[in-house]
Amino acid sequence: MKIFAVRDESDPTRRDVAYLLYYEQAKRFYIELPENADPWSTPLLLSSFLKKGERTVNAYWSKLWVQQRIVPPDRQNLGQILKANHLASYDEFDLLMLADGRCAQDDYYLAPIPEADLPKSFVERFQKKVEDVIPLEQYQLLLFFRDGIVKKFNMNSHFLTEKAFSPILKNKALFDSVAIQPGGYGICWGETLTIADAVLYDQGSEIPLSQSDFERFVTFRIVNTAEAAELLHCSRQNIDDLVRRGKLHPVKATFKNKLFMKSEIIQRSWK
Repeated sequence: MKIFAVRDESDPTRRDVAYLLYYEQAKRFYIELPENADPWSTPLLLSSFLKKGERTVNAYWSKLWVQQRIVPPDRQNLGQILKANHLASYDEFDLLMLADGRCAQDDYYLAPIPEADLPKSFVERFQKKVEDVIPLEQYQLLLFFRDGIVKKFNMNSHFLTEKAFSPILKNKALFDSVAIQPGGYGICWGETLTIADAVLYDQGSEIPLSQSDFERFVTFRIVNTAEAAELLHCSRQNIDDLVRRGKLHPVKATFKNKLFMKSEIIQRSWK
């Protein structure tokens, strides 16, 4: 993950007005707004989130903000531009970095920062990200959050208000394919059907876990060495090496095989 502070070049204090997070493997952008952000200093496209009381900008709008700052993919002389900048192909992040996120429409630019420089309030915010999700019976989801809280989220009410989710109601196999968005920013079914982590946390019901819930957890979220290697597109030897170096942590290990949390393998693929 790469982190950038969004700053205004016309502001002599160079204070951070937003933060752009980029997950390299997933090629996914997210923008986080600080607690003291105000609509006047926040980039125009993002200020609407502040007016709704939201501090996290979802992947769609974050990507749109990025796209407004780079050469569009349908530019007539795109090939010449890529060649002049030594780029082999069109890549949004690479193009964004050419001018540190600057564009002609405003004075904002990007400055790389370490994760430790993010506001302390973000620690609590990130603790409410989704750590894991398990599809249950009757279109319910079992959600594990980073702060240790476990909640159930009933999708049936979502089906009533969000018509775009109706294909899931007609296809249980599709419902069971639910996945975590990169960074734990929510859950998704493909690219278009998503539910934000804040919605899940606020509307989910905190519950004790049952044995059947754990059984479904094992079915959907525990993988062996071969499955882990397939998810990471590497060999079993690479998996063993990651374990030796403390980069992966099996929940159970025998002489012939190891079992891993699927969420850890997926999060490893984001890095």
